[in-house]
Amino acid sequence: MPPVIVKRLSVTRAAVCALAFAVISVLGAGSVVAQQYPNRMVRIINPFPPGGGGDLLGRLFGERLSKMWGQPVVVESKPGAASIIATDFVAKAAPDGHTLLLTSDASITSNPHLYPKLPYDALRDLAPITQLIGSNMVVAVHPSLPVNSIAELVTLAKAKPRTLNYASYGAGSQPHLFFEGLNAQTGIDIAHVPYKGLAPAITATMAGEVQTTLASAAIAAGQIQSGRLKALAITRADRSPLMPELPTLKDAGFSNLDPRVWFGLFAPGATPPAIVRKIQQDIAQILSDPDFREREMNRRGYTPGGSTPEEFAAFIKEDFEFKGRVIKTLGIKPDS
Repeated sequence: MPPVIVKRLSVTRAAVCALAFAVISVLGAGSVVAQQYPNRMVRIINPFPPGGGGDLLGRLFGERLSKMWGQPVVVESKPGAASIIATDFVAKAAPDGHTLLLTSDASITSNPHLYPKLPYDALRDLAPITQLIGSNMVVAVHPSLPVNSIAELVTLAKAKPRTLNYASYGAGSQPHLFFEGLNAQTGIDIAHVPYKGLAPAITATMAGEVQTTLASAAIAAGQIQSGRLKALAITRADRSPLMPELPTLKDAGFSNLDPRVWFGLFAPGATPPAIVRKIQQDIAQILSDPDFREREMNRRGYTPGGSTPEEFAAFIKEDFEFKGRVIKTLGIKPDS
């Protein structure tokens, strides 16, 4: 073998060894970072007003994470601007895992199609950690409204055009997508009245400011049971143990209008993967507790998540494309 070839092979082996050492060093450093995390208070930023689904979930998971980590975990609401304020805040936060975003699909997979000049890129500037839950929503009306099904709501809207209103919590939110889809499919015109969050939208419906909304089953169950709201249908594949008498959208003949509601946890985009993985694994451990799943998830009508960061990222990509098609087809605009 000519000497020059021997020399090249030697250099190649040295380069491979150096690269392997560098990879091992990086992985080792990542492991150390994850072992030291968290070393101070962790903030979970909720883009919606207190009292809504994000606030509830933040407190449910935050309490258990605090016990696991030995550090305080606080939920901080930063509502406003269709969740853009809170999302931007986390996207620009220090990427060390101590500031997290707990938000719904609307922030991540709807807003980019509605607001082309967002101050962040939701798919680039946020690191998906895990899907926490799939959330089931209830089509709810003020109890005085003389309807007991979505079909009867459509009939009433046709008989009294432009007299019914629905509450949402902003453009691209799940109520907005659902009712605009219902309008387009049936030829009715239930008008959009946006509020600053889920809780204000539910309150407005109970007060009769609007006639209907799409509300989280977990948040609205108490008002439905007390008679302050009347439920027409639920957005899930099968009937809910919370309200077994309530038909699903499929039962009601409107399965294509399911807005696909979910909540997930995110970190700033440059957060070390080892920290992202640790948070996801700790969330998965919480969700693996049978008592937590039954008492805090199933009884509230939630479908527990726990996906890996990679699985969650793939799901977000698919949902991003789905929401984009819906928004484009319905012609939804931020002020519509």
